[in-house]
Amino acid sequence: MFPEKGADENEVLAELEKKTEKDLTFDSGKILGSMCTYPHPFARKIITRYIDRNLGDPGLHLGSREIEYETVQMLGSLLHLKRAHGNIVSGGTEANILAVRAFRNVADVEEPEVILPKSAHFSFLKASDLLRVKLVWAELKKDYSVNVKDVETKITDNTIGIVGIAGTTGLGVVDDIPTLSDIASDYGIPLHVDAAFGGFVIPFAKALGYDLPDFDFKLKGVQSITIDPHKMGMVPIPAGGIIFREKKFLEAISIPAPYLAGGKVWQATITGTRPGANALAVWAMIKHLGFEGYTKIVKEAMELSRWFASELKKIPGVYLIREPVLNIVSFGTKELERIEGELKNRGWGISAHRGYIRIVMMPHVRREHLEKFLNDLREIL
Repeated sequence: MFPEKGADENEVLAELEKKTEKDLTFDSGKILGSMCTYPHPFARKIITRYIDRNLGDPGLHLGSREIEYETVQMLGSLLHLKRAHGNIVSGGTEANILAVRAFRNVADVEEPEVILPKSAHFSFLKASDLLRVKLVWAELKKDYSVNVKDVETKITDNTIGIVGIAGTTGLGVVDDIPTLSDIASDYGIPLHVDAAFGGFVIPFAKALGYDLPDFDFKLKGVQSITIDPHKMGMVPIPAGGIIFREKKFLEAISIPAPYLAGGKVWQATITGTRPGANALAVWAMIKHLGFEGYTKIVKEAMELSRWFASELKKIPGVYLIREPVLNIVSFGTKELERIEGELKNRGWGISAHRGYIRIVMMPHVRREHLEKFLNDLREIL
C-alpha cells in the first residue's frame, strides 16, 4: 500500500536492510555462478558523482554524449575496429536484440531467419519474439562449439544473419568464429558475435598466451559484437555494449525523438532514458585500468579456473563437462539435483539447471572461497 506519510531515512534504511538480508552479496564469496561482480570502487565513485546524467537526452548532457562516443571507440579499438558505431546499453540482451533488429532492417526480407548455435543465450528468444525473426538452430560438436558445417547447410534466401558465441554462458566455449566469418563473407550475410562475456576476457587471455581463436573485427565477416563491461569489465549494472562495423546498421535502427533538448535527436537503443553515469563509468574504468590492468585481472581468473578444474578431478564421482576455455568451470555428478539443493542450503549461489554446475571465476571469487566450496562438495558427496 502506498504510505500516507513519509518515514525517517534511518527507518527506511533499516527496513531495507532487513528485507535484503536474504540477498547474497558478491563480497561474501558465496556467489560462484554469476557473470557479474562487485563493481570496482572507482566505478562506484563515478556512478555516484554523475548519477543524474541521461544519455537519452544528449542535448542536455553534451559532454556525456561525447564520452559515450569515446567509450565506443575504445571498445572498438579493443576489438580491432578503427571506427566503431554503437552505444553503451543495458546489457547483452539489449545488444543482441539490437543486432538482430539491425540485420533484419538492412536485409528487408519478408520472412527473416537468423542461424545461431544451440548454445546461444536466451536473449535471442526475446529478439525472435519481439522482432518476428525465425531462429534456426545449428547443432553443436562434441566440444560444445557450433558445428560450422551445419550452419552452412541451413543458409537460405531468408537468412539475414549468423550468430557466433565468444564465451558461451554455460561453458565459456568460443565458437570457430574465423570459419563462421568466411561462411558469412562467402554468402554475403552479416555475422554477429555475442561476446557479452568473452569480450572482456579473450583479448587479454590471448595476450597472456592462451590459445583462443580470433573472434572480433579482425575477421571481415564480423559486422557486430556484443560486449558487456558490467561483467569482467567490473562496471556497475547496467552497462552492456553493442558495436557495429558500419554506420548503416546503426542508421537502420535509429528513430527520431524530436521533442528532446538536442533538437532532432536519433535514438538507436531500445531504452529511451539511458543512465549516462554507467557509460561514464565504462570510460573511467578503461582509462583507469588500461590493457595492462585488465590483463592482470584476467590472468588471475584464468589461473584460478585451471586450479579449480584440477581440484575437481580429484573428487570421486565428479567429472568436468569439458576442460575450461575461459574462466568458467562446469562439472557434473550423480544426483545433481540433490547436490545442488544441499549446496544452496549452505548458502552457495550456484545453478544446475543446465544439467551441470557452473562456477565463474569473477574478480570477487578468491581461492579461499573455492576451497570452502570444495570442502562442502566433498562432505555432501
